[in-house]
Amino acid sequence: MSPLPNNRDVWRIAAPMILSNISVPLVGMVDTGVTGHLDNAYYLGAVAIGSTIFGFLYAGFNFLRMGTTGITAQRCGAEDGDGLKIALGQALIVAISISLILLLLQVPIATLAIRALSPETSIAGYANEYFFIRIWSAPATLANYALIGWFLGLQNARVPLYIVLAINLTNIILDLYFVLGLGMTVDGVAAASVIAEFAGVFVGGACAVVQLKRQSGQMLVPHLVTWKEYTAFFAINAHLLVRTMALMFTFAFVTAAGARMGGLILAANAVLMNLMHLMSFALDGFAHAAEALVGKAVGAANKDALRRAVQLTLRWSLYVSVAFSAFFYFGGSFLIRLLTDIPEVIGVTLIYLPWMTLMPIVAAWSYLYDGVFVGATRAREMRDIMLVSTFLVFVPSWYVFRFLDNHGLWLALALFLTSRGIGMHYYYRTRVTKNVSA
Repeated sequence: MSPLPNNRDVWRIAAPMILSNISVPLVGMVDTGVTGHLDNAYYLGAVAIGSTIFGFLYAGFNFLRMGTTGITAQRCGAEDGDGLKIALGQALIVAISISLILLLLQVPIATLAIRALSPETSIAGYANEYFFIRIWSAPATLANYALIGWFLGLQNARVPLYIVLAINLTNIILDLYFVLGLGMTVDGVAAASVIAEFAGVFVGGACAVVQLKRQSGQMLVPHLVTWKEYTAFFAINAHLLVRTMALMFTFAFVTAAGARMGGLILAANAVLMNLMHLMSFALDGFAHAAEALVGKAVGAANKDALRRAVQLTLRWSLYVSVAFSAFFYFGGSFLIRLLTDIPEVIGVTLIYLPWMTLMPIVAAWSYLYDGVFVGATRAREMRDIMLVSTFLVFVPSWYVFRFLDNHGLWLALALFLTSRGIGMHYYYRTRVTKNVSA
């Protein structure tokens, strides 16, 4: 039996993922920063709307990352060489198939998305411009999900770091060049994102070729071209898709509700969501560690390793969440002024900044347990908890507290995160641990 996980195992996976994950919201912050310093708030609002659409669209298919990690980690624990290669092949085939469908349906998707978010007319025009450029990143974005998920399942966090850094550094450099250098607006921000995603595929694909040559086992073609061989893949990922769509519905709802309160509230919430994404992607580093360590423990049927992996990753996640709360309390005002110099936006954002002190501690539990459930491939439970938290907690809470306006919106979001953490802790104690052999 393999030794129990230790702090070094956690940080070996978490540290590279924290570095790579933090760079993701930094891209959003650069997007916000370059548009926030243009001559009016319409550009900032348009990028917020466009980013929300693609956040919802692409994160809806984040099951390609999560499902691939869980499947790969368990096959790694079971020492199934063939299964490891098949997991990558199936994930990439599904990723390319979905991206082709998105490209074919881009016009109706854009129409429905803009109508659902209901931005002001001036903002809607720029948001459309952003959408029809950024949609061409779909093949690369979804392929990157599959590649990152596969390497994480192998407990290799270095390659995901290389992929994400290639994407985000390219994106940041091109953002600054297109907008500040060439005088472009939202079209420059969108074009930078497209080019950056393909840079990530190039890096990830090259690393995958090297890994496949070293990996034992065979890429069995019948498992890639026969529909019934995808049964296990879709059995897990269908639940993850529903779960992720419910999550993105919640964040899209926040943007849409803010948009209906006016352009300043929309812009202020966009700035605050960048801070929240900074926090969430950092905490997700420990969730990624939990995915790999829990998946390996489940694949090896080692209950002691499972419990140890959860204890260690949860402990570090809580430590970091407290640090983020302090960071936002003392430095939040400075961060806001980095993102925008529009006085009206700064003033409104500062009113709602105290929510950023609460959110890290509230969110840490659900973020970490996401990783635990992904590694254990308990997708059905993840789906059920998310649906309850979204439609029986978040939405009713908003309508109960909407008299508080934007404060009510942030309160509903805090209750949503709390509900997820409580529900997942209950399922972990009653179902996940009991279904793993000692």
